[in-house]
Amino acid sequence: MQSPLSPIDRKILRLLQHDADLSAAEVAEKVELSQSPCWRRIHRMQEEGLIERKVALLNPKLLGFSITVFVNIKLSAHGRNNLTEFEEAIVGYPEVQECYTMAGGSDYLLKVVAKDIAGYERFLRDQLLQRPHVLEAHSNIAMSEVKRTTELPLD
Repeated sequence: MQSPLSPIDRKILRLLQHDADLSAAEVAEKVELSQSPCWRRIHRMQEEGLIERKVALLNPKLLGFSITVFVNIKLSAHGRNNLTEFEEAIVGYPEVQECYTMAGGSDYLLKVVAKDIAGYERFLRDQLLQRPHVLEAHSNIAMSEVKRTTELPLD
């Protein structure tokens, strides 16, 4: 059971989701708390699962991933085994950064990165369209990135 978030907890989370490299001492100073109570709050929020993990956000363009594609997937059959099989396969594809089960016209929405359009086409033809029960895949290629964040609006 999660404890209610105090205004200080929210400040701590805002700071950490913006810069996870901050030390407990730096966070404590910014939220006007002493280091030990601040560390205990951070530790509690980790234990409760509010802070899942700390990661480094990489620049996809500088690493050669010039294409981001949003793919709507429609399956031909929706049995539990088909959904599980598809989801397990998707988890194994490093090109797929995000996957959501959808309500509406498609069954899944994927966010896929690739080095170039040829790389995406290979992934689409050789991997995605080879999955059993994939009926349709509609690709939407992102032209430019206007906003990319992992920060939740905690206000």
